[in-house]
Amino acid sequence: MPTDLLFVNAAQVVTCAGPGRARRGTEMRDAGVLADAAVLVRGETIAEVGPAAVLDAKHPDATRVDCRRGVLTPGLVDSHTHAIFGAPRYEEQGLRAAGADYMEIAAAGGGIHSSVRSVREASEDELTELARRRLARLASYGTTTVEVKSGYGLRVEDELKQLRVIARLADELPVRLVPTWLGAHEIPPEARVTPAARSDYVRMLAEEMLPRVVAERLAVFADVFCEPGVFTIEETSYILEAAKAAGLKLKLHADELEPSGAAELAAALGATSADHLAAISRAGVDALARSGTVATLLPGTMLFLGRGRQAPARTLLEAGAAVALATDFNPGTSPTVNLPLILTLGVSQLRMSPAEAVVAATVNGAAALGLADRIGQLSAGFSADLALFEMEDVRELPYWYGERRCMSTWLRGKTCDEYRLAVS
Repeated sequence: MPTDLLFVNAAQVVTCAGPGRARRGTEMRDAGVLADAAVLVRGETIAEVGPAAVLDAKHPDATRVDCRRGVLTPGLVDSHTHAIFGAPRYEEQGLRAAGADYMEIAAAGGGIHSSVRSVREASEDELTELARRRLARLASYGTTTVEVKSGYGLRVEDELKQLRVIARLADELPVRLVPTWLGAHEIPPEARVTPAARSDYVRMLAEEMLPRVVAERLAVFADVFCEPGVFTIEETSYILEAAKAAGLKLKLHADELEPSGAAELAAALGATSADHLAAISRAGVDALARSGTVATLLPGTMLFLGRGRQAPARTLLEAGAAVALATDFNPGTSPTVNLPLILTLGVSQLRMSPAEAVVAATVNGAAALGLADRIGQLSAGFSADLALFEMEDVRELPYWYGERRCMSTWLRGKTCDEYRLAVS
């Protein structure tokens, strides 16, 4: 029988304790910060959280884990990444600095199309090794759960190749991976030559690619990049309705560059999350506020693209929407694995409070993956996913701009330090 672990000597224990669902409005202001507290872990789950002196006396045989006066939090949840890719796209940063925009780069064969060529040329083993290193770096910042999308294959076998990489890594890495099928990430050039070719491609996604993904049980979610110039509202609805009928949960790249009604569609379809939202309309805000769909904001993307407009976090929060924060880690528009940095941007760019940012990257990140009843908080019965940070106050987490302050992480009660230290 495994020995109980008792986490002691923390300057603060940040529980994010509460109902196993997304937090909204004023609920997001309370991160559940405790002083003089301890956490008891039994096996893979949290057994008890309470006053340190009480738990210390109550569990004399538990193995003590010294938190070294750091801050103990739930393991961070990164609910939107594109971590399976080949070559980086650093040359595009210079093009943007010279005045080229996102769509101009894509039209010239860059952007997503560049990553598609790279993924198609790479073997499954090569992609696995690249992703292993990238996910190790991501985990080193305190993240224990990561959503990972396909979307750089755009052909049946290449999309399956990416999803199989995620499945392989889920079995070997001490980080929880949640796979998303994003076959509808872009219309490939060969499908743009005629309206009929485009229509055939969209039909192929729903009638050929999706059944293969479902048959091999390679994804939990389906996602579509709904944006003028990419997939229309009608195409998006068609693909996601097919995915929903096939048993997948839904996500949506929504209103990133221009308002299109994608947020409203996400709410209408009952999507678990609508992501990006930098160009969301007031109608979209209201639709999300009335729905159970989490608004996942990706401020690193807009910062890296050099755009002045960020998603209206305060408007969403004040309307009563549930807000999550994620990295959007990808090779072209957000090449960062640093989720605490995204919390910094949540505070400085989106005007969220530090507590709101922490909740957005823990329990609300979990809700954006349909996992808020299992992860994202330090409460009895929840998975023992913890992160320990070198700081005295959780408000330092978004304060130390770009620093890696994570000292240790645990997933399901087991230390991840050997994995994390491999990239330290």
